[in-house]
Amino acid sequence: MRGTLATQGRTRGMKHSADYPLASRPIMGFADEYPAGMVDPPHSHPRSQLTYCSSGVMMVVAAEAVFMLPPRRAIWIPAHLVHEVQCRGPVSAYTLYIDPALDPNPQAARVIEVSDLVRALVFEVGHFHPAYDMEGREGAIASLLLSEIRRMAVTPSDLPMPRDPRLLRVCHALMDDPADQRDLDEWASLAAMGRRTFTRAFRRETGAGLATWRQQVRLMAAIPMIEAGKPVAIVAYEVGYESPSAFTATFHRVFGMPPSAFINQPRDEQD
Repeated sequence: MRGTLATQGRTRGMKHSADYPLASRPIMGFADEYPAGMVDPPHSHPRSQLTYCSSGVMMVVAAEAVFMLPPRRAIWIPAHLVHEVQCRGPVSAYTLYIDPALDPNPQAARVIEVSDLVRALVFEVGHFHPAYDMEGREGAIASLLLSEIRRMAVTPSDLPMPRDPRLLRVCHALMDDPADQRDLDEWASLAAMGRRTFTRAFRRETGAGLATWRQQVRLMAAIPMIEAGKPVAIVAYEVGYESPSAFTATFHRVFGMPPSAFINQPRDEQD
């Protein structure tokens, strides 16, 4: 995945957070469209950020981890956390900026499940006027949204990255080609480490063994393909699985649904 996107600026007409009086209300936001191949270089915001992906797939690099944001989930990015955003295909999203004093966990970026209620509230807040009435309907909706967000479950969509440049060399190779079938000894050799040293170091820095980490890479690589409508059998082989059934079983175990159900989830229709 690394190195496959051409760095591009935002297209004309796309919104910028700097254009909005974000500090005027506890929660502010807007809807936006991002073109395929868009990369927003490392940056941060003085406010916490909630981005909900209504269609397409985003990849967010933050806090020494890579987060995959598929449709109908949202990522919370704490205030001042440096992050980079990449869009492999066209993306429609809503981004809300929230007073950092309201962040229940200001230390951690996380992808969260989004209920039907939260999705509807995000749509509403994303269309508020910057000077909306805090004491009226808009203020009540913003307050309810913040309350509901705190109730949403965190979903495992992050990929911890090591700091050791030798281990990073291995991780980047796998992200560039998730179907790479090299075995543990070959990966250890690429890192210029012995097998046992490599295994211990990789687990210490990522919190997972290489096989588990590679599985997550493959699933993260598969999501944009599935979202684009590529047949599941082809996706399975392209990300390194020996059979579509093995891929489907793993996908179901991690995401709680088979790829077919993921594809057939109803699309958001709000503008």
